[in-house]
Amino acid sequence: MSEYFQVAVIGTGPGGYIAALKAAQLGATVAVIEKHQYVGGTCLNYGCIPSKALLASADLLHKIKNANTLGVKVDGSVSYDWPAIQQRKDKVLAKLRGGIKGLFTSRKVKLFQAEAKFAGQGKLQLADQAGQIQEITADNIIIACGSIPSVIPGWPTDKNFVCTSDEALHWQQLPKRLLIVGGGVIGCEFACMMVEFGVEVSIVEMMPGLLPEMEAELGQGLAGIFKKRNINIFTGVKVENLEIAGDAVKATITGGQVIEADKVLVSTGRRPNTAQLGLETVGIQTDRGFIRVNDKMQTAVNGVYCIGDANGRCLLAHAASAQAVVAVENALGHNSDFNLPVPYAVYTFPEIASVGITVKQAQDRNIPVKIGKFPIGYLGKAMAVGEEAGFVSVIRNADSGELLGVHILGHNATEMIHSAAAMIGMKGSAKDLAEMIFAHPTMSEAVKEAAEDSFGAALHLPAKKI
Repeated sequence: MSEYFQVAVIGTGPGGYIAALKAAQLGATVAVIEKHQYVGGTCLNYGCIPSKALLASADLLHKIKNANTLGVKVDGSVSYDWPAIQQRKDKVLAKLRGGIKGLFTSRKVKLFQAEAKFAGQGKLQLADQAGQIQEITADNIIIACGSIPSVIPGWPTDKNFVCTSDEALHWQQLPKRLLIVGGGVIGCEFACMMVEFGVEVSIVEMMPGLLPEMEAELGQGLAGIFKKRNINIFTGVKVENLEIAGDAVKATITGGQVIEADKVLVSTGRRPNTAQLGLETVGIQTDRGFIRVNDKMQTAVNGVYCIGDANGRCLLAHAASAQAVVAVENALGHNSDFNLPVPYAVYTFPEIASVGITVKQAQDRNIPVKIGKFPIGYLGKAMAVGEEAGFVSVIRNADSGELLGVHILGHNATEMIHSAAAMIGMKGSAKDLAEMIFAHPTMSEAVKEAAEDSFGAALHLPAKKI
């Protein structure tokens, strides 16, 4: 006889585990199914957390190398211990995995280590690694199966030479030369990290600039910083041919130039991990693998919800967590919509953060805009801590004054973006943001100044006629 639950969740990533915990908090009986040996999904095991652990070591190494700029003398050589860095990363992952399992236990969420597949309306077939099969039933099923890295058809498949972030985050040895194909978030974070460990890094991005999905100035600013660190950047071109030649990889890019590397990191995006779910048994259609949902996270099938990367709306961990709460609340009789702005974060150093729309998006929508901008280096805090690179850009509606977007390149940008996210979420104006009181001295003061500058009223910029 099938075991019954009010809510069953497929996947334990930042969408899935939050959905399970929220459903239990609201009093439901909950099952959560994870096919991998570890809970936590891509974010915890192959994405957000391991990359930030490695970036923390790289950032510290970068600071030590430049300590003399703050009057700190480092005697002797400065190096790193890659196995120790990897071991520390693994300890962080293990601690967080244990934390999730502990939360499941405390809220009486039943964890199944198995692969889930639809077996009809409200039914899931679970197959564990030993091959044993069981069936469970649920009033509501939440799909939170996430995504996997995209690969390029026809390229070599030997992961000793051509790999994705899944493998690169757990390398036991570093390459001497690394070619990164794709200058988006993942590619830029890896470039920033690897160059500090002495790796010769080249980035190839087919779009005109780095971070092509974000405000153009952010990618331009980051490119300038990367070039000073001797990262080779090729934009507006693509890899026309890739082949393994002995112990190296040779990539021919547009124009005929050949780049040789020991490893190639493919970071050209991610695709939904929905192929093995048996969606056809319940009549769920996909769009290039994505399961389309409405603002309540409902699929076209009653009682089935989809959150996170698998629905294609926003491939970010925190978006998945927010969508999880919306899906659960609707599944259990509440009324909730997913419609708040989602901040973007890039953990290079300096960091990048963004929320709302870009200038191009405003132009495409025929929205008249005014832009305010403030250089991070003008701040007292930035000078004091030696982090003067970057800027804040504020976009407002030229007619109504509504705050439309805020884009930051600078130290602690990922911590600074949330005042703007809250203001945009409340449909506030750039004037509302400008009138907030920010603590002094902080990096966040640049947000206030940029908002003021959108009206020509920033006091720490040359005078403008108001």
